[in-house]
Amino acid sequence: MKIRTLLLVLFILFIAGFVALNFEQILQPTALNFGFTQVQAPMGLVLLGMLALVLVVFLAALVYYQTLHLMEVRRITREAADQRVLADKAEASRFTELRQYLQGEQIATTARDDALAERLHAKLDQVQAALTQVIEQNGNGLSASIGELEDRMERRLPPSGSASI
Repeated sequence: MKIRTLLLVLFILFIAGFVALNFEQILQPTALNFGFTQVQAPMGLVLLGMLALVLVVFLAALVYYQTLHLMEVRRITREAADQRVLADKAEASRFTELRQYLQGEQIATTARDDALAERLHAKLDQVQAALTQVIEQNGNGLSASIGELEDRMERRLPPSGSASI
């Protein structure tokens, strides 16, 4: 229990005890002056009634302000929930946009990779064709050189069949 609530309960119990102990004196009639008239009534009972009336007024005000506070808290909670939903939707939208962007970038990267692979294959085919041509030319050149050397050797050496006879 909060200390204020405990003090309030103790104060109310103190007043109730005081009233219970002095109830006979509270009920004794007295001449009361209300300004425009004079009445015979028990002064303690009138004061006790006024205290009860003030207590009821303060309790009604407390209930009214507590109700206003609760309604405001509910309104703020509802607005916060709406804002949270909007934030979640915005975040989901950003994730969707990011996913679409990344998919687009992946498609573009794949297309660039495919284009580069095609260019690489074309370049490799060109290099292979050039290399094949160079190898053929070297082979032809070597064949021609070997043929020329064979011709020279045949001219310088006598035929092998006539030397043995």
